[in-house]
Amino acid sequence: MNVRTCGFMTASSKRMRHLGIAAVLVFGLGMQHAGAGLKPVPIPAEPPAQAPAVRPVDEAHGPRDDRDEFYDRDNPGFARLQRAHEALDGLPVDQDGKPDWMKALRAQAIVPRQRIDGSPRPPPLDLDVIMRNTKQMPNVRFPHRAHTEWLECSNCHPAPFAEKAGSTAIRMEDIFRGRFCGMCHDRVAFVTHRNCYRCHSVPQATAGATAP
Repeated sequence: MNVRTCGFMTASSKRMRHLGIAAVLVFGLGMQHAGAGLKPVPIPAEPPAQAPAVRPVDEAHGPRDDRDEFYDRDNPGFARLQRAHEALDGLPVDQDGKPDWMKALRAQAIVPRQRIDGSPRPPPLDLDVIMRNTKQMPNVRFPHRAHTEWLECSNCHPAPFAEKAGSTAIRMEDIFRGRFCGMCHDRVAFVTHRNCYRCHSVPQATAGATAP
């Protein structure tokens, strides 16, 4: 391509650009006048989704139940497992609607074995520890009895908790990540982030009160 051709193309591009701007202005003015006679048309709203009238049914295993949410329904052994609604019906529940295992134990709705071989265990330790480093939240009452009715001392001491009270720094971030209390809670025991009241149960003004 020579210099003359390049010059022609440059001039032509400028003319086309000017014509394009003019066309946009004329089209815009025309639409402004034409729009005086147009009326907005309402867009019909989509009908709300209807909830299914019946619980979804798994053809192989029958009706689904919300309490079966943690089951692996694709596992070959799924059909041999007891359904959650069969195992949990009749048990006391907490404010979140989940099984309250301590109430169930106190009411003898469940009677777990002390040991697999049937031998007796030492009596539970009836000792409460008050954790006061809770910022604006109520203090935490840790009941040893509620835990030692299920667990051996060695399940928690010396790891992840040192046996001296106050020597282990525990943060909620750590619990949510599965450390300290989070090794059981949020996984086996009750979910912590929906049950703050169950641990933070001691008002700070009365944190020194004797455990009931």
